[in-house]
Amino acid sequence: MTRVVIIGAGIVGANLADELTARGWTDVTVLDQGPLPLTGGSTSHAPGLVFQTNPSKTMTEFARYTVEKFSGLEVDGLPCFNQVGGMEVASTAARWQDLHRKHGWATSWGVDARLIDVDECLRRWPLLDGSRVHGALYVPTDGLAKASRAVVALARRAESRGARFVGSTKVTGLKQAGGRVTGVETDQGEFTADVVVSCAGFWGVELGALAGMTVPLLPLAHQYAKTGQVADLVGRNTETSEASLPILRHQDQDLYFREHVDRLGIGSYAHRPMPVEPGGVDGEVTESSMPSMLPFTDEDFAPSWEQSKLLLPALGRTKVEEGFNGIFSFTPDGGSLVGESEHVRGFWIAEAVWVTHSAGIAKAVAELLVHGRSETDLHEVDVHRFEEVQLAPEYVRETSQQNFVEIYDVLHPLQPKLSPRDLRVSPFHARQRELGAVFLEAGGWERPHWFEANAPLVKQLPHEYLPPARDAWAGQFHSPIVAAEAWHTRNGVALYDMTPLKRVEVSGPGALEFLQGLTTNQLDKSVGSVTYTLMLDDAGGVRSDVTVARLEADVFQVGINGNLDVAYLNSVVPQGVRVSDTTGGTCCVGVWGPLARDLVQPLSAEDFSHAGLKYFRARSARIAGVPVTALRLSYVGELGWEIYTSADNGLRLWDALWSAGQRLGVIAAGRAAFNSLRLEKGYRLWGTDLTTEHDPYEAGVGFAVRPAKGPFVGRDAIEGHTEDTAARRLRCLTVDDGRTVVLGKEPVFVDGAPAGYVTSAAYGYTIGRPIAYAWLPGTVGIGASVEIEYFGRRVAATVADEPLVDPGLDRIRR
Repeated sequence: MTRVVIIGAGIVGANLADELTARGWTDVTVLDQGPLPLTGGSTSHAPGLVFQTNPSKTMTEFARYTVEKFSGLEVDGLPCFNQVGGMEVASTAARWQDLHRKHGWATSWGVDARLIDVDECLRRWPLLDGSRVHGALYVPTDGLAKASRAVVALARRAESRGARFVGSTKVTGLKQAGGRVTGVETDQGEFTADVVVSCAGFWGVELGALAGMTVPLLPLAHQYAKTGQVADLVGRNTETSEASLPILRHQDQDLYFREHVDRLGIGSYAHRPMPVEPGGVDGEVTESSMPSMLPFTDEDFAPSWEQSKLLLPALGRTKVEEGFNGIFSFTPDGGSLVGESEHVRGFWIAEAVWVTHSAGIAKAVAELLVHGRSETDLHEVDVHRFEEVQLAPEYVRETSQQNFVEIYDVLHPLQPKLSPRDLRVSPFHARQRELGAVFLEAGGWERPHWFEANAPLVKQLPHEYLPPARDAWAGQFHSPIVAAEAWHTRNGVALYDMTPLKRVEVSGPGALEFLQGLTTNQLDKSVGSVTYTLMLDDAGGVRSDVTVARLEADVFQVGINGNLDVAYLNSVVPQGVRVSDTTGGTCCVGVWGPLARDLVQPLSAEDFSHAGLKYFRARSARIAGVPVTALRLSYVGELGWEIYTSADNGLRLWDALWSAGQRLGVIAAGRAAFNSLRLEKGYRLWGTDLTTEHDPYEAGVGFAVRPAKGPFVGRDAIEGHTEDTAARRLRCLTVDDGRTVVLGKEPVFVDGAPAGYVTSAAYGYTIGRPIAYAWLPGTVGIGASVEIEYFGRRVAATVADEPLVDPGLDRIRR
């Protein structure tokens, strides 16, 4: 029987104990440094608002599960969830538009929600000043979780199945042997374990350190106040029900509200970020005195109190009677942190988890531990998603505070960080700046989105290539220059900086067998072969799609999707095989377009003809004297190569290609053109278009599966699957009006009913109309008419055969 120790008896730890014991793991011990059941962590003071709608499908599903689970919990006849509904009001036109977008998310993810007018707002929240709102998003299934009561219910249920909860026991050390956890040391003795899970909230940083694990989390204080009696609330609620009005968010002023019988609780994110150093639990913990509750700072709350009285005039007849600054966990990207240590197997974390998502994340972790995979894709919360540079304490501190500031802001999907920037730059960066690159940021990398130097080319475009003007939302972080860059890639030659795309070298005796067992396609090919393939999980979900180049008999360059793939490869690599992240020491320029060979061949003595270097082949060469590895690949659907060299040679390579390309009209092109061109070719983007929740045939990448090659992870799970048997399919849509560019996550309607959602989208400059990829039922075939809901209006679209451009691959294979 697996022995589990969970550190932290708050809402996450209690949920996890419940989920594990429900799956038959009964040797579960939950330890907490505080007394039980009120341990003194964030759960003990959490206001308990559960708003389900989120831009993340994963987080929405976690919240929905929390609602479902807590709705069935009670303690001595008292409920753990009060489903009063949720309202988010808009006091500005911009927020009202954003609520239309948020309504789209709810529809995409299957949450019942509707937009309501001012009259209905007032019926549901009579205390509102109707003149200050445009309307609201109303979700009837949102509500209030009684977190401390839920912990008691969950603990009792877990204990009835064999779990035990031990309070006033501080974990001081981690016991391990042979790279695996064997237990924990505490001030009350040792506890043996095969698995240890830290659910310690803002104490998680120091517990992770016991396993040599960097937990990128920053504790921040968040203000919560309670008013005196509000006359308008007298008689509405009882001490048991506590609230009957919907939970309310006023995001334009970073505020939320909930009832406490005849008083109001007010939470504020409007104040300055307040990082705190978490202390231990010393002495008695009460409802008004615990280490997660700091003294209230009246001066920080004063502006929020004035805004509260404007929205809810009835508050003018009362005052703030009490308050505290409660500690919560924030991370560099605002997401939770779930995963296993790379260095100490069996040590897991589930941190930066709020009450809203607690049951859902606990369920996912239990599934990982018991079954080896979560039903819900976890890449957005996997602790290994961060690059090394993003784990620096300075980075975590700055970005986590910025996430606190922006928590209720209207943020565009392409909104870049303003700081920190220039953390990682390719060797081409200086030249890109000279060309007026407009940089966005991802994973710490500066990535050109387009180049202002190409602005004059817009006037030279054929009339049919000029796209219509975009609406204000889609027009953010966009330029018509992108059209020129796409046109020159299709008709001339362009240089793309592909350096930020992560790559590893897998080498050593057994490297082929290792990769063969992890991937779906046949890799046992001659040296110089390049193969597009998939890594699946045990259930056949797409863990990643990768490109494998066999450079030597036992040396492979693997183009991967990020640090999650590095962590996975390292977790399963056998002795004698090495996995080395080569991204930072190398660089890559994509040279693509019908004139690509005219640019490259005169600079090299090696044969870059079609016969000399066929499609999906690799070779070592010298270009203008620079040693390179050239892969005959094209993610934009044009003739050309990914050309790699060491970082120290990068600038020389760029300069040589740039200089020689002047006679051909070479340009530098950015990610915006790249994204448009790849969608015209139907190329998928892992993490956006497909995840572990999808099998290869549903996602349209079944061509990369070769079951006959022999065993590989996930092979048995997808046996018998085909595109014809897929219950859902990733489909290409073209927008009928030729002008509406959606951005992703919008709901798609079939016969008037919501049936799917958009993944990737862009304007297709070659075909002259917008493109969107979307998950739809498998019964929706080519030529079907659908509708995409964009900011509340329905936009007609058609399911198109793919690829939209060059289906015969003639352009790539010139």
